[in-house]
Order: sequence, then C-alpha cells, then structure tokens
Amino acid sequence: MTQDQMQAYWMPFTSNRHFKSAPRMLVSADGMYYRDDLDRQILDGCAGLWCVNAGHNRQPIVEAIQKQAATLDYAPPFQIGHPKAFEAAEQLAAMAPAGLSKVFFVNSGSEAADTALKMAIAYHRVRGDAARVKLVGRERGYHGVNFGGISVGGIAGNRKLFPVSLPTVDHIKSTHDLARNAFSRGEPEFGAELADELEARITTLHDPSTIAAVIVEPMAGSTGVLIPPKGYLKRLREICDKYGILLIFDEVITGFGRLGADWAANRFDVLPDIITCAKGLTNGVVPMGALLIKPEIHDAFMAAAADRAIEFPHGYTYSAHPLACAAAIATLDVYRQDGLFERAATLAPRFEDKVHALRGERHIKDIRNLGLVAGIELESRPGAPGARGMDVFLKCWEKGVLVRFTGDIIACSPPLIISEQEIDTLFSVIGEAIHETE
Repeated sequence: MTQDQMQAYWMPFTSNRHFKSAPRMLVSADGMYYRDDLDRQILDGCAGLWCVNAGHNRQPIVEAIQKQAATLDYAPPFQIGHPKAFEAAEQLAAMAPAGLSKVFFVNSGSEAADTALKMAIAYHRVRGDAARVKLVGRERGYHGVNFGGISVGGIAGNRKLFPVSLPTVDHIKSTHDLARNAFSRGEPEFGAELADELEARITTLHDPSTIAAVIVEPMAGSTGVLIPPKGYLKRLREICDKYGILLIFDEVITGFGRLGADWAANRFDVLPDIITCAKGLTNGVVPMGALLIKPEIHDAFMAAAADRAIEFPHGYTYSAHPLACAAAIATLDVYRQDGLFERAATLAPRFEDKVHALRGERHIKDIRNLGLVAGIELESRPGAPGARGMDVFLKCWEKGVLVRFTGDIIACSPPLIISEQEIDTLFSVIGEAIHETE
C-alpha cells in the first residue's frame, strides 16, 4: 500500500506515525501462522490479540458464519429473538463454571466490563439495597476502554488523556511482587495477604454496606501477565462473601483454555458472581462478549419488575448478533471436539520449561507463566521505558514471530493448537531477539 492509501485509517493503540513509516501488514492466516504482504510466514505467538485460541481459518467456524449470513444476516435484539441467540446462550452456559447459568450477550470485553458494573449496582438496587454504589478495582488491572472499565482499571496511561472517571471507585494493590516472586513457575508462593487490603483498608474507609462489587482479572494479562499468588483469589471471595459484595472475574483473556483449564474460576477453584468473557468466545472471528451470571442475580431482576416491564434496561444494537452467535456455537464445538483445553494443560509444562530456559539472558529481570501464557519482563532503558520491549517486538517480527509487548514486558499466548516444535521456535526466536537488542 502507498502512504496515501494509509492516511484515512487512524489505528487504535498504535504509534501511527511509526507504523506508517514501516508498515507491518498481515494479509492471510491459517492454523498457527499469518502471512504478510511480503509473503512471509509469521508464527502467531499471541493468538492474534489473546483471542484466536483454536487457531486461524477453522473451517467449521468459517462455514457456520457463511451459512448464517445467507440465512439471517441481522435480527433486532430488543423485544425480538432468533434461535441462534438462545442456542449460543445454552451452549455457553453448559460450558460455564457450575453455578453460572445465565448469559447476557454484548460485543466486546470492554462492553462486558461496563455491563457487569451496571448489573452489579442495579442488582443491589432492585433488592432494596440502593446504598451499594461503590466499585473496587485493582492497580494494574485492565477492564477495557469504556469509562466504567478505565475507572475500575488500574493503568495510569489509559487515563492520561481521559481524566474523568466514575466518582465512586477505589483500588486494591496489584499482586505483582518482583522482590519475592521473581522467576516463579506457575502461581507465586507469596502475596495471598494482599487480598486482605480489601477488608483492612477498603471496607474500613468506605463502609462495606456501600460497596457493590469488586472486579479483578484472575490473571492480569494486558499489564504483563501478572499471576495471582496461591490463595489470593480464595481470600478475595471470602471477604466479598463476608460483606455481601459481588465478585466479578474479568476472564476476557483467561477464559476458554488459556490457563490450561476452561476458566480461571475452575483453575483456581473460586466461583465469582459474574464472569465477563469475549475474545476466545468466537475465536476472534466475529466481535462478541458475554456475561456469565449466577441465577439469583437474574432472578432478583425478574422478581422486582412489573409485568411487561423491561427488567434490565441495557443492551446494544448488535447484542447476540446472528453471525456472532453462529461463530460462538461453532467455536465452542471446536474446543470440545478437539479437546483444546486439555491440550493446553498437556503442553503447559514444555511451555514453562522453554520460557524459563531464557533466564540468564541479558536484560531479563523476570519470567512468569501459567498454562499457555508467559510474560518476560525486561530491564528498562534509562529514560526510555518501553523502548527495549518495542525493539524486541520488532526484531521478533523481522524473524517471523508475532508477540505482544506491554512496555518492557513481552507477552506470549499462542493458539492452543501450537505444537511442541512451534513452542521451541517461539522461545528460541524471542531469545535471539532479546540477545540482539541493546
């Protein structure tokens, strides 16, 4: 493409001027690989954007979308239904952690987070507990880019240009403890007590009877693969139960096999009141998100509303879009039929060994992993945070491997179909790129 042809598109979360001076263009994808506009094969080391869990160009998903587009391209979701919406909800509920049997569809992880926050506040209100309006997030948490998500999220950079947030929000500390947990394999040993801040400071400061919900990622992905310490999530659950606070798990990244289990909730044996999901729900093929909800939350809305009244006045034009529903149904079938969650668990030990084999390479100050996700944290250059991470990302691209970088942290989260040889290639290339980067 020419420079002129690229000017109209304002790219998201991208250094537009830098990109357009040396574009990196993907033109096709199949299995574990992209192909770029120079006809190079690019190993997908991050499942697109944490979302292509079943690999690219899966024919059952492609065919389901094609068939649906030719049958019912769109149906209004307000006061009208279509069969695929109910089928997709039934299939997703069947895969959800036991105890989360209600499904509310949205179009992205950002929308799922904002919907969950609204639902939590409204739930307390319909039960006559209208004082519960405060929300608690976590430092270094990411819950999308809408105003609710950036309010409970804990990434300062996401708020820099948008210094307006919800007024009734506070945050607990991040679980990241490099001094005690550097180079942990799997769940870190230290840090469960960090959850106690919710009781010791937050409930003391705010009065627990005014707190509606706590929202956390079981594993914080977008801020550099921050693994929860052993027992941390269970402690959060106990505190929320003690004070009647809803617990929301943002599983947009951790859902659908990423941690070597279907859900982080099952991986850590902690049942939240609401799970938000997206990304892997449709294998990234059609935008879609969803909330998995305890039935008692749903039932409270049903009981409080008058006959023919709208129980929860919230939704989107494209909620339960027919093409997205078809993609979700086909994707969930692929996960089950191919045993991809079990495959991720089987591959996890090799994945762990290969990423930790990079320990000792220059610039690396931490490596952390769980399931088929890993974070490699690099020393920052003085006065130039993030520069080394971007340089490693660019060198990996030159060598035919796509990875993610967040500041000076390289994140790897490949499709669950990755082979042992491809795991070896992924970390070999990353190691070379780090070694060659000043």
